[in-house]
Amino acid sequence: MAHEGTNRVFPEQGTAAEDLFSEMDAIAAGDQRWDDPKNLKASYWAGDDVVAVMHRAYARHIDDNAIYGASLFPSLVRYEAEVVAMALDMLEAPEGAAGGITTGGTESILMAVRTARDWARVHRPGATQPEIILPETAHPAFEKAAQVVGMTVVRMKQSPGWRADPAAMEAAISENTVMLVGSAPPYPYGIVDPIIEIAALARSHGLWMHVDGCIGGFLLPFLQDLGEPLAPFDFRVAGVDSISADLHKFGYSGRGASLLLLREGANEIHQRFSSDAWPSGTYSTLNFGGSRNGGAIASSWAVMRYLGRTGYRERVASIVATKRAIAEGLAADGRLTVLGRPEGANICIVSERLDMVAVAEGLDERGWLTGRLQRPPGLLLLITPRHAGIVDALLADLLAVADDVASGRRTAAGSQAVYVG
Repeated sequence: MAHEGTNRVFPEQGTAAEDLFSEMDAIAAGDQRWDDPKNLKASYWAGDDVVAVMHRAYARHIDDNAIYGASLFPSLVRYEAEVVAMALDMLEAPEGAAGGITTGGTESILMAVRTARDWARVHRPGATQPEIILPETAHPAFEKAAQVVGMTVVRMKQSPGWRADPAAMEAAISENTVMLVGSAPPYPYGIVDPIIEIAALARSHGLWMHVDGCIGGFLLPFLQDLGEPLAPFDFRVAGVDSISADLHKFGYSGRGASLLLLREGANEIHQRFSSDAWPSGTYSTLNFGGSRNGGAIASSWAVMRYLGRTGYRERVASIVATKRAIAEGLAADGRLTVLGRPEGANICIVSERLDMVAVAEGLDERGWLTGRLQRPPGLLLLITPRHAGIVDALLADLLAVADDVASGRRTAAGSQAVYVG
């Protein structure tokens, strides 16, 4: 994508380092700080101490490539194995489970879809045009993955009670269905899908069932520890075959790290790509990509070991308290409300009386960075421990903007929800 002011000429001579970094400072002058307390978008801050540990571990292995782990960087092999083992323990996996680190949630989803497709070639050979059935709120990465591996997506049209609709999903099952998906939670509402019911469908019809825990995989287990009401969503649920969970979200690792976990390690055969057709010998990976930055893997291990269960639990407790304070403040006013009862840290603020596009634009002008929701119109806030101290300021600005919208002093300019990379 071309950008206004882009330099299209590869310079003949190099640039001095001091000049180069001065130019970078100028180019980045308009960037937002990722850890700004007013950033309520996808920013996963767990404390300056955690950030420091993450940076130090990342930098230590930033030049290492995990594809050569076995021959050159055995430390990365150990880090990855221990991260996977800790995550399997956290998500209540049975003996024989397995997994690996990918470069992000989209790749975890891609590999889950590919694994389900190749598993179905053995277990559902009659599915000649394999299909995935998705709830309305499932991540678009499933469509992306289906395009890559030659599958068809059947996406539900509604989310009764803001959750997946198992009855509609069952009605959509055909001889070509190979995979069902539930989210824990989905990005739009933060309300965990009925994983038990979807997994039961998968079992009764002989289908692969994937839980997209990319945003909640490192948050929901600690909600349970805190006694918050939450139905099982992980490998305790019979019929759950795979789970994705992002390390670089609420696992607080450096960017470029997610997990794909399998109930049965034997199913790695359906995930792995191997070829010995070229002159350099066998090439074999569990990921779509080949090279993987060692820094992302090392930082995942370091942060998990640094925080331990207690550290994660403390940060989830902070998120719960912030969510509750926001919801109570809105309820006291009455014009805005948190949609449903979101278990996740991603919450949606809606209104039956106010134009939420206008509200969102008013918050933008006051320096708040929020996401948008189209159905229903609303604000998406992603709460982290960073936001414990901003509740009063956020509520004050929200209610002031609500006053402006209610009085007609502010109307929407027409901006829409956009999520573009």
